[in-house]
Amino acid sequence: MKKSVCLLPTLLLFFTAGNALAQRVYHTSGGEIIFSGADVDFQGLDVNTNLRFTLFLHTQHHLNLDVGNYIGLFTGLGIRNVGLITESAYQNMGFLDIDVTHPDYDKNTKIKRRSYSLGFPLALKLGSFKDNFFLFGGYEWEWMFHYKQKLFIDGDKFKFSEWNSDRVNTWIPSVFAGIQLPQGLRLKFKYYLEDFLNPGFTGIDFGEQVDYSEFGRTRIWYISAAFFIDRNQIAKMIGDMERSALKQ
Repeated sequence: MKKSVCLLPTLLLFFTAGNALAQRVYHTSGGEIIFSGADVDFQGLDVNTNLRFTLFLHTQHHLNLDVGNYIGLFTGLGIRNVGLITESAYQNMGFLDIDVTHPDYDKNTKIKRRSYSLGFPLALKLGSFKDNFFLFGGYEWEWMFHYKQKLFIDGDKFKFSEWNSDRVNTWIPSVFAGIQLPQGLRLKFKYYLEDFLNPGFTGIDFGEQVDYSEFGRTRIWYISAAFFIDRNQIAKMIGDMERSALKQ
């Protein structure tokens, strides 16, 4: 919670400084297609992770503050679905006290873990805004507010979800960088600076005892593609269409 409190004055300072310098202030909105991976270690051994592809639910709304045509800033809000997929033999999936006598010991097992997050980005833009072509990079805090996990084994599926779960770190910072292309496509790489799973959690997952401190790493990264729309331009287009219709 202290991290979220510290974020508030940073956002206020950003808005104040940005508004004082900006020659153009406008809103943009967009979705996001995410391809993510993870670096996972359990008891000193690397755990196999699968590429994760998600379309839902990803939405972003940015307040842009442009200082001329070449330098700008943006902040805003974003909701996204982030997580990791691990797949290995049952004894390597993070459960405690699993030995050769366990009925599922050698069975191939997949666990999908994800959380919906609310993100607060702060970023710098450099390029030609007139041409809608620029580089950007920044920092983001994300609040993990709804967690879900699914286990797949022998064709069966077991799932569990909860709000504000202790299984994941509540606030996770990240750094990101990307490029905005003139056609509207935006490509981005993001790396999370803290583990996804909360190392302080102990309890029961899918009927097995777990201690997340046994995970050495659960770091997520992703590559995404998005299309951002300037809401002022949309309003202008609608206005032009209405005026054109009235003239006919």
